[in-house]
Amino acid sequence: MNNSNKSNLFVRLFREIRRVIYITLDEYRIILKDSGLVIIFFGATLIYPLLYPSIYRNETVRELPVAVIDESNSVRSRDMARRLDATPDLHVAYHVNNLEEAKELYFKHKIHGVILIPKDYSQKIHRNEQATVSVYCDMSSFMYYRTMMLGANLAIVETGNDIKMERLNAAGITGRTAEISAAPFRYEKNILYNEPMGFGSFLLPVVLVVIIHQTLFFGITMLTGTLREEKLAIVDPKLRQKGRFFPIIFGKALCYFSMYVVISSYALLAIPRIFQLPHIGDPLDIVRFFTPFLLAVIFFSMLISVFIRNRETSMIVFPFFSLVLLFLSGFSWPQSNMPWLWKAFGMIFPSTFGIQGYLKINSMGAGLHQVQFEYIALWIQAAVYFVATIFAYRLQTRTKERKSMIADCQSA
Repeated sequence: MNNSNKSNLFVRLFREIRRVIYITLDEYRIILKDSGLVIIFFGATLIYPLLYPSIYRNETVRELPVAVIDESNSVRSRDMARRLDATPDLHVAYHVNNLEEAKELYFKHKIHGVILIPKDYSQKIHRNEQATVSVYCDMSSFMYYRTMMLGANLAIVETGNDIKMERLNAAGITGRTAEISAAPFRYEKNILYNEPMGFGSFLLPVVLVVIIHQTLFFGITMLTGTLREEKLAIVDPKLRQKGRFFPIIFGKALCYFSMYVVISSYALLAIPRIFQLPHIGDPLDIVRFFTPFLLAVIFFSMLISVFIRNRETSMIVFPFFSLVLLFLSGFSWPQSNMPWLWKAFGMIFPSTFGIQGYLKINSMGAGLHQVQFEYIALWIQAAVYFVATIFAYRLQTRTKERKSMIADCQSA
């Protein structure tokens, strides 16, 4: 290659880079001039990651108010009521005489559960029979149900162990032998990845990924809809030569990517540490993993934005997909139990792989090599949506040129 060819190649490369930089800066200019886009890209991504962890900061329900119906009114039944109140989960707020009184308190939302100790409770224990304690749980929220069952089971199991020891002592078995006979095996509880069993630690890492996905998608489609409403060219013919769509795609993508690298670092690295959410993964692995995720979301959003005709359309699409993406990610319901059709549908969206990969790295301490499936899938999505965006932009330009030619012929 001679010097003239090298210089021509360098000049062409410089021009392409200049086009990309111009488009990137122009995209920033459009965003910063639109207050709605500023709220989406900067306001929502700043406030939402702070808002949700603040709401779920307590993680678990403690001292759940319950009522006790003590029909036995014996020493043993009163001991059971004290044990229930002593658990960290329950607070015996009321002692009532019957279920009708308990119902009235429940419907007034003063209690979220009822424990009924029957009349024959103490008698059956003294006769070496099996006694019954009825637990009525509030199932309007799984958090109430979980807390109620944990507290009630703890008190009942401890009472049962004491009764076993009493019976063994009465039979002449005492000391360590009685303890082993009452509890022949000991189990150790090891809670993985969410030691406090908190709802926030379970939910918020997923929500942070969805916030990034949805604000980026909403912002890009909203911006494109605004340009169409104002009849501004999405593909500037002065800067983008016919058939050459790489500068616009790279320029726009560079704008969004550079912006969301900072936002993702704030939401996925800083927020879990500020609010003490699970964060045992390597930050470098998270950054490397979210590089294809951001590219996939950007090109996916740019592809969908081709079909957005006005600003309001993106507002309708945005809330529709938000809840769907949460369920398709497999965090609340295992993907193995989903119908294959829904699993296949979920693979369309980058958030499905992004959520699974982020949970494994951030909450479970996996390395990048252990999330290869999600990592490769995101790169494939980024490549597919990039190519699809090129074809969509080309089709859009040709359609516009055809309409322009028809209009010129009709006017002539």
